[in-house]
Amino acid sequence: MGKDVEVGGGFSAKDYQDPPPAPLIDAEELTQWSLYRAVIAEFIATLLFLYITVLTVIGYKSQTDVSKNGDGCGGVGILGIAWAFGGMIFVLVYCTAGISGGHINPAVTFGLFLARKVSLVRAIFYIVAQCLGAICGCGLVKAFQKSYYTNYGGGANELADGFSKGTGLGAEIIGTFVLVYTVFSATDPKRNARDSHVPVLAPLPIGFAVFMVHLATIPITGTGINPARSFGAAVMYNKEKAWDDHWIFWVGPFIGAAIAALYHQYVLRAAAVKALGSFRSSSNI
Repeated sequence: MGKDVEVGGGFSAKDYQDPPPAPLIDAEELTQWSLYRAVIAEFIATLLFLYITVLTVIGYKSQTDVSKNGDGCGGVGILGIAWAFGGMIFVLVYCTAGISGGHINPAVTFGLFLARKVSLVRAIFYIVAQCLGAICGCGLVKAFQKSYYTNYGGGANELADGFSKGTGLGAEIIGTFVLVYTVFSATDPKRNARDSHVPVLAPLPIGFAVFMVHLATIPITGTGINPARSFGAAVMYNKEKAWDDHWIFWVGPFIGAAIAALYHQYVLRAAAVKALGSFRSSSNI
């Protein structure tokens, strides 16, 4: 299942259906409630994502603060923080996938835009909603636990001591590539048709991708791979250290997302070859 089947006349019949490419600019979308409902879903999902995950990070740092009688080996540890991020992505993508697609990340939105899965209008609305949601999520944490928030870094991403900017940028590029590549693979209509007998939820591998990337890159950058997550924490914490290398947490994820989109669409799905074949077929008519 899921394979292209050659039939008479040189045409190819498929047992799956690729959705049509999204228009670059769809003015009609602005008149549809479905767009605004999806934007609200992205805002709330990103708010909840930052609220839970930043609380987890701050809680871990407070529990292991030996200067405040904390246990240096206590708390949830890096493993627990990674589970918090990956688990929340699994939950929130599952909840919002049918409404907005469950992006919760400007890098994911950017990658899907490059692949013509969403229009420019929807992409801009989503990214703005995600950034605002991240700010509000961190704002809630700061409002409820201001002293802890200020004392323990506010969950802001920072390049760790001993690592160069190039290393941090590379970590963000590769980490985001893993995430966005997983998003494309888990939502590929060809894969869904071929593996329809396998009951695998798309949010599950996406959540695991976030979990694994956090395990690898928390010691380097604190793991961004989500510009909204990094931006919201930096805005609310608003200390110089949080802004010093902030560009890494935008440039890295956007480059990683672009590479993943190009790799999946033009290498794995051979979109360039298919487009060339269609052009040759039409020129021979």
